[in-house]
Amino acid sequence: MRSRTRTLLVALGVTAALTAGCSTADSGIRKVGDRITPTEATVLADLLHKDSAEGGADFVVTAPYSPGAVLTLTGAVDFRRSVGRAQAVTTFSNGRPDDTRTVFFSPQDLWVGDVHGLAEALARDGARKATYLRRPLASPDDPAGTPLMDVVARIVVDLSAPTRDHASDFLAGGYSWQGQRSIDGRLASLFRLRDGSSVAVAASGGLLLQYVAPLAGGHFDVTVTLTDHGPRTIDLPANAETAAVADHRAVAEALGV
Repeated sequence: MRSRTRTLLVALGVTAALTAGCSTADSGIRKVGDRITPTEATVLADLLHKDSAEGGADFVVTAPYSPGAVLTLTGAVDFRRSVGRAQAVTTFSNGRPDDTRTVFFSPQDLWVGDVHGLAEALARDGARKATYLRRPLASPDDPAGTPLMDVVARIVVDLSAPTRDHASDFLAGGYSWQGQRSIDGRLASLFRLRDGSSVAVAASGGLLLQYVAPLAGGHFDVTVTLTDHGPRTIDLPANAETAAVADHRAVAEALGV
């Protein structure tokens, strides 16, 4: 996998090597746990580039980050511009109301809006036309830790590559075949990495359908499901409707941005 993707996801502790393949080996019957074949290595080496060539996709991300809370993002990503938008909903099992907001993201920044009371709070703080707060994505190396929203945003926008990878890199990676199952009605081949990450790739067409990454030392998984691959046009919030978190820290902290 190209160095940018490897560096990013290793830094997040979720080494990302996205794989694809067939239901049978180059010879013989496949067994769950078998190493990938040269044919599969060739397919998986093209996987991220296929996302880029498709242009984008709809996605759903789920992250059950604690026993009583689940973060779900439902939206779309433009792989060619590396930008995404989603409705982010955190649901709680203790009866606490859902936390719902709209987010936009790029490899550099995160925009948060549609938060109850945000526009009014920004107006009182001098940003009368702003409805979104923008801040840089936290660095994976930040000693204070990386917010889950930032981790998810980086994973989603980085599921594409402008060029193909080298099949030989995957043959040496220790990836294993894990059988087949249906993902949103499409037959998918499953693969697992040595670190516990896994992917589901369409048995027909070789498109990435699902990526699952263990986070927080394996305490929970982030699952990214891609559907309806194709070009997406996503307009980021305009400067006139955006305020910087750096200029409104009290508002951002009060509303959890």
